[in-house]
Amino acid sequence: MMIYNLYKLMFNRLFLVFLLICNIAGTIYGYIWYGGQLSITPWYFYPFVPDSPTATLFLCILIVLILFNQKFGLIDALAFTTLIKYGVWAVIMNIWNFIDMGFVSWIGLMLIASHAAMALMAFMFLPYIEIKPWHFYVTAVWLFHNDVIDYVYMQYPKYGNLHPYAQEIGYLAFWLTVIVLVLLYKLAARRNN
Repeated sequence: MMIYNLYKLMFNRLFLVFLLICNIAGTIYGYIWYGGQLSITPWYFYPFVPDSPTATLFLCILIVLILFNQKFGLIDALAFTTLIKYGVWAVIMNIWNFIDMGFVSWIGLMLIASHAAMALMAFMFLPYIEIKPWHFYVTAVWLFHNDVIDYVYMQYPKYGNLHPYAQEIGYLAFWLTVIVLVLLYKLAARRNN
């Protein structure tokens, strides 16, 4: 019953507008947070560097589509997978950074909470998601291409003093990509076919 009420709330227009406003603010903050890194990044890598704000941008587009009773499966797939991948990735990076620094920061705790919320929101929108096979494949290419840009061309988000662990972080990112694609396939793609 609680889950039913949550889904009912998810598709209440006022609640969706509230979520949209929150996510627009978070997206803007995220792009500002990446400003320093983008200032030293070649322009052709721009779409692939600010991972979390791009994930929330996909969610903003998804919410706007819902508000206008429209659907676009590619946005559904990109929002679902990137929200989980980069939400979980940032939670892990912040905890890892706490361990590496030897103390817990308030900004790190805020980032953990906001990025955990990203991953949860992906599942909240799952009942709405409808994808076709090509949406799945394009999403897979986007995610793996992003991993290559991040960890082969070394454009990954610079996080604290964790750069000596770039190989391990890249390996984690690869498996997060695999996991979110399996989730997309199992939870959305098979349900829609």
